[in-house]
Amino acid sequence: MINVVKIGGNIIDNPEALSAFLADFARLEGPKILIHGGGKEATRFSESMGIKANMIEGRRVTDRQTLDIVTMVYAGLINKRIVALLQSLGCDAVGLTGADGNAIPASRRPATPIDYGFVGDINPAMVNDEFITLLLSNGCVPVFCAICHDAAGTLLNCNADSVAAAVARAVASVAPTRLTYCFEKPGVMTDVNDDASVIPLVTEESFRELKEKGIVAAGMIPKLQNALQSAAEGVAEVRICRAESLLSPEGGTIIRTR
Repeated sequence: MINVVKIGGNIIDNPEALSAFLADFARLEGPKILIHGGGKEATRFSESMGIKANMIEGRRVTDRQTLDIVTMVYAGLINKRIVALLQSLGCDAVGLTGADGNAIPASRRPATPIDYGFVGDINPAMVNDEFITLLLSNGCVPVFCAICHDAAGTLLNCNADSVAAAVARAVASVAPTRLTYCFEKPGVMTDVNDDASVIPLVTEESFRELKEKGIVAAGMIPKLQNALQSAAEGVAEVRICRAESLLSPEGGTIIRTR
């Protein structure tokens, strides 16, 4: 089983939580891949430079200046910090963008109906699963940030949940794959202030209802869209859970098409 794990920004922003999560991730048996975001840190860097972050439905609008910032933060500071911590835990991590090894090509999103700027959409069929599985077969642990490329020299900011889903769907053609989204909450919840309100199962039908009622909003929308698409396209198991639950089979929200 290949484990593809995506870690959210709230964990990345908390040094103690990040260290605890990476210790658990290092203990995961078998081949594994880590995908990380880092939007909150990118927002802080942007604002310190007088550039206000512009978000639409949980997705960052990325002009040229913002692209430079997110590339520095995601591919540099955060990615190498994670790689160094994993190496200290005996986990042979390799920090990557989607441009490295042509691992994750993307296409710039059309400017209509909303112009997101230098934002990319990923076709899982174009993910270089041979390159990724070559790393895995040699005992390496790929650590991908959310910066990809258009194969024509331009970097693109991609949603980290989408990167995780695309990678999981690509490697699922090679071996059974589990996709886990880890963040600070115990799962998808009907009340974000009540940890006991976790929804144990989300399907395509219930997702539509949750979105219509406003229970699911902002960044959770693309997360669930990607999770459902992954479940529909061959990923054996998709789960959203608290980072502390990574090694536990219990808890969280399981995503199925029906």
